[in-house]
Amino acid sequence: MMRELTRDDLIKILDKKIFHLISDVADELGMECYVIGGYVRDLFLERPSKDIDVVTVGSGIKLARALAERLGKGAHLSVFANFGTAQVKYKGLEVEFVGARKESYTHDSRKPVVENGTLEDDQNRRDFTINALAVCLNKQRFGELVDPFEGLYDMEDRLIRTPLDPDITFSDDPLRMMRCVRFATQLNFYIEEETFDALERNKERIAIISKERIADELNKIMLTPTPSKGFVELSRCGLLPLIFPELAAMEGVTKMNGRAHKDNFYHTLEVLDNICQKTDNLWLRWAALLHDIGKPRTKRYDPQIGWTFHNHNFIGAKMIPDIFRKMKLPMNEKMKYVQKLVELHMRPIVIADEEVTDSAVRRLLFEAGDDIEDLMMLCEADITSKNAVRKQKFLDNFKLVREKLVDLEERDRIRNFQPPVTGEEIMAVFGLQPCREVGSLKSAIKDAILDGVVPNEHDAAYEFMLKRAEKMGLEPKC
Repeated sequence: MMRELTRDDLIKILDKKIFHLISDVADELGMECYVIGGYVRDLFLERPSKDIDVVTVGSGIKLARALAERLGKGAHLSVFANFGTAQVKYKGLEVEFVGARKESYTHDSRKPVVENGTLEDDQNRRDFTINALAVCLNKQRFGELVDPFEGLYDMEDRLIRTPLDPDITFSDDPLRMMRCVRFATQLNFYIEEETFDALERNKERIAIISKERIADELNKIMLTPTPSKGFVELSRCGLLPLIFPELAAMEGVTKMNGRAHKDNFYHTLEVLDNICQKTDNLWLRWAALLHDIGKPRTKRYDPQIGWTFHNHNFIGAKMIPDIFRKMKLPMNEKMKYVQKLVELHMRPIVIADEEVTDSAVRRLLFEAGDDIEDLMMLCEADITSKNAVRKQKFLDNFKLVREKLVDLEERDRIRNFQPPVTGEEIMAVFGLQPCREVGSLKSAIKDAILDGVVPNEHDAAYEFMLKRAEKMGLEPKC
């Protein structure tokens, strides 16, 4: 909710050492100076914000240097001369300084031609009205709000709107289209009608934006309390098929002989929102978003049973590296983690739908390893059935699976285990070089432990190996 703040209120809020020092330095240099943008917006929305943006009519670098000098020891100054900006870090605060400017764009680039300008010019170039608010820091006008586009009213109405013509705003810098959806999602605001129509008209312009910048905005959407809102808006305006075609392909319902499957896109968003109630782990949230990504490629109609998506988890897991590569997401352990959860997400559900056997739970624990808790969280979020009885049955069975996981881990130490008889020992006992027989024996020992035939102990596994080797016609050489 937005709070009302008078000038006196803003004076009290800004009654901090950093703002008074900026004010003193700006007055000494004879420069107009304002705190602007997100920091001001968040004062009214009562959102925490440590990053402070300051715009001055003149050189932002000059003002930053003077402030850093005044702060003395403990202040760290960074100058970005190519961009005409500077940053001062001091006691956990980051203050960005820039000179007021006006911008013009060419059609094939989001990098503007920049000229010195007035505060009005600078506010005109802002992306949204709620980000164009400025509060004067000069002594004579300290705490005075400058709101030329009625951003306060838009905050009251929970609207995202551009200050000027939205077609020009989005065409000039198409990343603003992603930011539009992201702010609507973060703040739980609505996109004003004309602004939304401009998103639809300018969506193709997203092609000039780097995948890294798009991924950055998607991650910010993913980290909101209800990311489904952002993906619905991306779908409605037509951006989703352009930036994430694999997810867009999940939308829609197909009917055959009166039988229809559920809309996998909206099911996925429900799972995503469910998991967001339990965890802030970005990559677990990505696993939720991608858990059914293989369904469009595996969708088949069987006249006997209806729509099927056989092996969608395995197909989906194979898709993950290509999706991460195209979207410039990290191709490291984070990708492998998401891939693993996508591949395994059906396993607990299958176990819970049948008799919960020790063998099945051991194998699940072995394959999931340290990610077993995250996998169980994902699977519980995946239960979106509207049939209350069926839903409760799954949840009760998941509880039983969790109990068995704890019991078997304590008893058998299965998580991340390596067979107690190694390949090197097998080769030494039977005088073998690396070959198929060694792999076969090692796999047989592993399966015997997971199936509960022998305990996860060296001597028992060794005896099992000797008996299996005898059946294979192998004799110990030592």
